[in-house]
Amino acid sequence: MQTITLTQPDDWHIHLRDGDYLATTVPDVARYFARAIVMPNLTPPVTTAAQALKYRDEILAHRPKGSAFEPLMTLYLTDQTTADDIQAAALSPAIAACKLYPAGATTNSEAGIASITNLYPIFAAMEQHQLPLLLHGEVTDPSTDIFDRERLFIDQYLSQLVREFPELKIVFEHITTREAVQFVRDAGPLIGATITAHHLLYDRTAMFQGGLKPILYCLPVLKRDVHRAALLEAATSANPKFFIGTDSAPHPRHQKENACGCAAGCYTAACAIELYAEAFSQAGQIEKLEGFASHFGPDFYGLPRNAHTITLEASPWTLPETLPFGADALMPLRGGELIQWRLRTETQQSA
Repeated sequence: MQTITLTQPDDWHIHLRDGDYLATTVPDVARYFARAIVMPNLTPPVTTAAQALKYRDEILAHRPKGSAFEPLMTLYLTDQTTADDIQAAALSPAIAACKLYPAGATTNSEAGIASITNLYPIFAAMEQHQLPLLLHGEVTDPSTDIFDRERLFIDQYLSQLVREFPELKIVFEHITTREAVQFVRDAGPLIGATITAHHLLYDRTAMFQGGLKPILYCLPVLKRDVHRAALLEAATSANPKFFIGTDSAPHPRHQKENACGCAAGCYTAACAIELYAEAFSQAGQIEKLEGFASHFGPDFYGLPRNAHTITLEASPWTLPETLPFGADALMPLRGGELIQWRLRTETQQSA
């Protein structure tokens, strides 16, 4: 049986939600990830260091017994964010970055930014304090085709942002297009990108095969297969600019299957590393998974690589169709379907 042992991976982009939902999401991410950058788009959003640390305590209260899982917190940038907020965040070791959502781009982004240029003083403060900027990179003009929003964001905003702030570390989150891949490749060493498992495994056609599949609806939306292929080539290229970020995003079942406004997001935390292994294995590049999943992310953030390992084996298993989610049910991606790789061992100390 084929197996692969990896340095314990981290997730550099995840949504855990809050309240009773943490009882499901935190154990799932802690099953094999040592650290995770937690998104701040709660209701209301996490906009200050004090709020981020309070949220961190709520997450840790659900950490499984014996687990060393570490949530890395973020601030949600708004038009009210100040340079003092940035300084306070930079002084806290538990806060890893700030997140920019264009208003209306995705779930709970109503408090996001209407004008990116208005935040230039905040970006200058982040550059000064060496606090990374995490970008949801889409334009939100309602007249723009949804499949073009990422490409236009690069042209209209990101290129200029990188020129204006050459010392600002930027992560282009959950990229979905070959244009994004090329931009990150061509940019300087302070520009990186996360890639999700679902964007490696599925293209937009998959959303419509056999009927509309809300389980695959996410933002940024799945693109043509030529873009999926470009993402897979980038992820398996051993280029350290590209690293894991699941963008696992849970919603109650009634919101995912809502006929008048399906919630955007794929819940992959219950099987994320297995899905990445499946994508890399299908590409004949399983040996490249460790760099992408375990090395390049901490290197980019200036953090130590983990000292433990996990082992995966090529052994099919079936994920439950639904998972408990507070008083609701949660539909995970691949629920009720075969997953080709399985976590074989708990984390172990490296030799």
